[in-house]
Amino acid sequence: MLVVDESPETLEMVSQALASESVEITSAADANAAWEQFERVRPRIVLAGFEMSGLNGLEFMERVLTSDPGVDFVLMAAPDPPEVALDAIRRGAYDCLYKPLDVTKLRFCIHTLVAQAVEREKTLQLEQELLRVYRFEGMIGRSPLMLEVFRKIRRIAPHFRTVLITGATGTGKELVARALYNLSPAKPAPFAVCNCSALVETLLESELFGYVKGAFTGANRDKQGIFEYAQGGVVFLDEVGELPLPAQAKLLRVLQNQEVQRVGSPLTHRVDVRIIAATHRDLRKMVAQGQFREDLFYRLSVVEIPLPNLAQRREDLPLLLRHFQEVYSALFKKDVVGITRRAQLLLTAHSWPGNVRELENVISSSCIMATRKVIDLPDLPEALRTSRAEIAQEDEELLTLEELQLRHLQRVLSRVHGNKARAAEILGVGRNTIYQMLSRRRAAEQQSQRGA
Repeated sequence: MLVVDESPETLEMVSQALASESVEITSAADANAAWEQFERVRPRIVLAGFEMSGLNGLEFMERVLTSDPGVDFVLMAAPDPPEVALDAIRRGAYDCLYKPLDVTKLRFCIHTLVAQAVEREKTLQLEQELLRVYRFEGMIGRSPLMLEVFRKIRRIAPHFRTVLITGATGTGKELVARALYNLSPAKPAPFAVCNCSALVETLLESELFGYVKGAFTGANRDKQGIFEYAQGGVVFLDEVGELPLPAQAKLLRVLQNQEVQRVGSPLTHRVDVRIIAATHRDLRKMVAQGQFREDLFYRLSVVEIPLPNLAQRREDLPLLLRHFQEVYSALFKKDVVGITRRAQLLLTAHSWPGNVRELENVISSSCIMATRKVIDLPDLPEALRTSRAEIAQEDEELLTLEELQLRHLQRVLSRVHGNKARAAEILGVGRNTIYQMLSRRRAAEQQSQRGA
């Protein structure tokens, strides 16, 4: 804990009052010395007086919270003017204690902060334990939807011959496929992957079924396809909805007869493979439109595992954030131990159209950009921060005139660091008008809380 005040008596009184608390106190008499102490010690609690040389308490608080938003900042100020306390809390202070300090209130405030810090530490340990408990074959989830996916995998893996995995891009279809393989009798035979959307049509059949020497220009030797390579194992056909109709017909033959025919050869080869197909497309709609063979669809979808979007399993978001933060801080050798509350709020509010893959990319990028031990708003990708601002701007089109005026007032106050006289001058209104608007807002918020 860092205590900053020009009065040696105040510093001594705070030290004596908190002697029984679990805090290690360091002190400074002015803003410059306090900042040096802050950078050296990195305290979790800062108790600072409003009057100090160099910067006032609010300016020092902004500097501290900009550097480390996780700090709990408590301001000490005179009771007049009362706006100082409100302004401090609005700008991020945990509390404002009036001078002369009430020892009981001081002890209660710091005791509460210490208890909250202990609780956060316990929460962190619980999150790490939850990660271990809810980790399943490389996947993480505690939502009912994901627990159902895990249950299906356990039941299907020992018995399946064909499985269809459906879900939007980035939901983890390949992880599910590998989990099925790992828990199946096919392991340790090969797990062969074919991304059907990554190969041009002329090469697709050669990759899937192989070819014989002389089948086409450049075929100077026999080559086995994926099905032959995976003999006894599993073939994972990613994005199977991208297969052209001729390849679909040959795939149907594999499923029906467990036979493959190399390109350019009249002979067939027996294969014993399990097939897992995955797609982000609606195959039923494609069947109705004649883009996907109906008989192949029914062969593939004997067992279907649908995967939920990340937006449908938001209760998994904290675990996923913790998981990816640990993975990429270790990978990039960065000492990143967490994510600030305001960054978590932004991440929680995002819609995640790219699902878990998008989340992973965001945390990976943020770990690279982080300059401190926590990921903060400036470390997040600019596109994420910009999209949130655009959404907020679009939402304003649906607000009442009074709400728009209040939001604009809050922007102006933020720009002038809470100086209401300066804000009134910019807006061309009296200072009393600003107080009245803020008072109405507080009254409305209190009424809303009582109603809730």
